Amino acid sequence: MRKKAPRKAVVLGTGLLAVALALTGCTGGGGTSNTTTKPVSQSEIDKAMTTPTTLTFWTWVPNIKDEVALFEKKYPAIKVDVENVGQGAPHYQKLRTALKAGKGAPDVAQMEFQYISSFTVTDSLLDLTPYGASSLGSEYVPWVWNQVKQNNGVYAIPQDSGPMGNLYRKDILDKAGIATPPTTWDEYAADAATVKNKTGVYMSDLASSQAGQMLGLLWQAGVKPFGYDGSKGVKVDVNSAEAKKVASYWQGLIQKGYVSTDPDFTDSWYQGLANGKYAGWLTAAWAPVFLQGTAAKTSGLWRAAPLPQTPGTKAASGNWGGSSDAVLKTTKNPIAAYELAKFINNDPESTLMFANKQFLFPTLNATLKDPAFVDQAAPFYGGQKVNALFANISTTVDTKFDWLPYMDYAYSSYTETMGKALAAKGDLSAGLDAWQKALVTYGTQQGFSVNK
Repeated sequence: MRKKAPRKAVVLGTGLLAVALALTGCTGGGGTSNTTTKPVSQSEIDKAMTTPTTLTFWTWVPNIKDEVALFEKKYPAIKVDVENVGQGAPHYQKLRTALKAGKGAPDVAQMEFQYISSFTVTDSLLDLTPYGASSLGSEYVPWVWNQVKQNNGVYAIPQDSGPMGNLYRKDILDKAGIATPPTTWDEYAADAATVKNKTGVYMSDLASSQAGQMLGLLWQAGVKPFGYDGSKGVKVDVNSAEAKKVASYWQGLIQKGYVSTDPDFTDSWYQGLANGKYAGWLTAAWAPVFLQGTAAKTSGLWRAAPLPQTPGTKAASGNWGGSSDAVLKTTKNPIAAYELAKFINNDPESTLMFANKQFLFPTLNATLKDPAFVDQAAPFYGGQKVNALFANISTTVDTKFDWLPYMDYAYSSYTETMGKALAAKGDLSAGLDAWQKALVTYGTQQGFSVNK
């Protein structure tokens, strides 16, 4: 669950690999001595889940105590202290601080997919395969499951995701004489010109402050901007020919005045969504509910569609956002901690509660097919079954997409390079080149072997 990229890089101090070495030798929480590489037996699980234990769970998900209560009801010997220490950068910074200090880290922590590598590189996450996680893979959407896997390990249990689609204003397209949403990127460009010329409205906003949206569009296009081997080797290729082709497309629309580049999640951007400044928003599966709160007065005017496609290729989408629950390696209670992460993200009642009460887009196959989720008709979208649409879109996301083990810096440097080019309506190819240079330089300084 991620709607905003952090504006500032987290201060990492010494190089990541140096931090990794420090943490490897740090067992202040007593955790590593309790971990195992051998499969945990059912008798060990039974013993752990009936032994009075208190777990600490750091998460920013609202009302997650409801799902935790289901876990505590099934396992009355286990008490869970839920703590919200902040969302995004503050959350991760506090985790790193606690891990480095060797005390104070939680047993289980919320973790967005793109940050998992930045904690496995410091050897901070428990490999969940000995606890049974590898048997869960077939129950989750394949591309989502790949987000929590690294080499032969599983380092978190998926909780929510953000497959991307097109939320658009039907009334504005009607006014422009467009009866159906664009199905190809060529149609999207043509419709953008028509909408601007006939209504004066931007077709959409490609936020200059938002790496997540651009990365999702690159993901849909099959671009592989990042790679990580789980050790010292990383790949940075944000300025590939394929990435520049995507950038060139958007540069054309932006420079013609068809698409804006307003920073997102600002007051003026919220107002733009509500007052018809934008005819649409290329966004993630968490956005339909978000929009209902942000632009409540426009209820009934919006519809949802898949992202436009490239003719001659199979249906494809990208992802923007999504998170998981990871078990910290310092936990003194690895079995109970794993069972908590598994239960709240795998139990049918708990996952349906996440989907329908907290509006987290599901990652579990069964929930994505549950009529109680997919058959809901949304009045805000003219009665359209938006959940069903995005559930189908989720099946079209490319299963292979990696992240760097320093995504904090990747996001902040995007704003300083590509974001500035977007805001200036300038040369986006040069913006990608500048981002590439920044990521290679930073990775090398941190001790990684970059593109070698």
